[in-house]
Amino acid sequence: MPSATSGAPAQCPYTAVPLRETTAGRTAPLRETTANRTAPLRETTANRTAALVLYASVLTTLLAASSAPTPLYPLYQDQWGLSALTITVIFSAYSLTLLLALLTVGALSDHLGRRPVLVGALVLEAVSMVLLATADGAGPLIAARVLQGASTGAATSASGAALLDLDDPLRPGRSALTNSIAPVAGMAGGVLVSALLIPLSPAPTVTVYLLLAALFVAQAAAVTFTAESGHRRPGALRSLLPRLGVPPSARRALLTVGTGVVAVWALGGLYSSLGPALVRLVAPGTPRTAGGMVFFTVSAAAALTVWTLRRTAPTTAATGGCLAVIPSAALSLGALHGAGPLALFGGAALAGIAFGAVSQGALRMLLGSLDERDRATTVAAYYVLSYLAMSLPAIAAGAATQHYGLRAASYAYAVGAAVLAAAAVAALTASPRAALPR
Repeated sequence: MPSATSGAPAQCPYTAVPLRETTAGRTAPLRETTANRTAPLRETTANRTAALVLYASVLTTLLAASSAPTPLYPLYQDQWGLSALTITVIFSAYSLTLLLALLTVGALSDHLGRRPVLVGALVLEAVSMVLLATADGAGPLIAARVLQGASTGAATSASGAALLDLDDPLRPGRSALTNSIAPVAGMAGGVLVSALLIPLSPAPTVTVYLLLAALFVAQAAAVTFTAESGHRRPGALRSLLPRLGVPPSARRALLTVGTGVVAVWALGGLYSSLGPALVRLVAPGTPRTAGGMVFFTVSAAAALTVWTLRRTAPTTAATGGCLAVIPSAALSLGALHGAGPLALFGGAALAGIAFGAVSQGALRMLLGSLDERDRATTVAAYYVLSYLAMSLPAIAAGAATQHYGLRAASYAYAVGAAVLAAAAVAALTASPRAALPR
């Protein structure tokens, strides 16, 4: 859940910051020949705006699809008798595959063009939606989520890079802000629509996916009629090799805020995988729709936070976000001890605020003082940390639920997140003022 930074195209759907260096993000243009470039977009302001709206809608829909299964997890559990561990594996199959895609095919649109990569990825995304709609057990769900993660990684990278290509010199920063807001807004919208369809549709585990598949097909068709916005350059095969690394100038920032990053991404993983089960635990009589609304609360709060803090100093944003984790955990613990759903939703709102503030602040802290050539590998390392923090603790929570129960597992999860966030606050406040971006 994101703050935009200039740099590379492959971006996280939560933070919308590029993973690999793009033509759009370079400070100096590449030398080009007629053979190695496609015609750049030379359109009127109206056409540029239309293309920007299209790519923003693609990014929003991709992330809506990523969160659409969350309200449906209880239905899958009831229908097929799935355990909490299986649910977290289904969730993590998507996020880990997405990470792998960002690290490998994230820069592919620099070499093959935005349009062909995006069209191909959207077609695969539509196929993954059909597989989700027709799944009849945990295995097909996991396979569908793997395909969805791979196609989402490729599509978010290409659409995010296209948005940066289309940045208007008369309105600088508009594309970057769109890159930041669209993913979290999409996640909020996806979980909301999916939750509302539970009582309204006779087949909620089918309807939402078919609607999304139709949207992806329509968007793929629209993209084919859009002018290419980037410049092709050689090196497609070489770009598939993941590059990780944190230069010395960014290591202090990563060590300082790293535990806070782990805390907020871990909370995001908990709410998006076991959030509906938590609602059922603290308020057994609530409608099934309420299960999805807890992650909607997280996503909506994150989106508002990204917008509100877009001009706040990065260290200030990160510190405030880490502080928000502590009352979030306290409210969640209160909900588990009888305070009810209001405390749970209050904790979710604070978790969203923390997610938006920390992820935005941490990335700007890491990237603010780096040379262009170091940004790609640094952001890649950041996302390895983030997606592992989102997936592995969620799987551990699912396993602990089987042995100790959801209440005990959630209690340990909340306490662990609060401890990590407190450590980050201590490190951020103890660091010399001149040592970190502010």
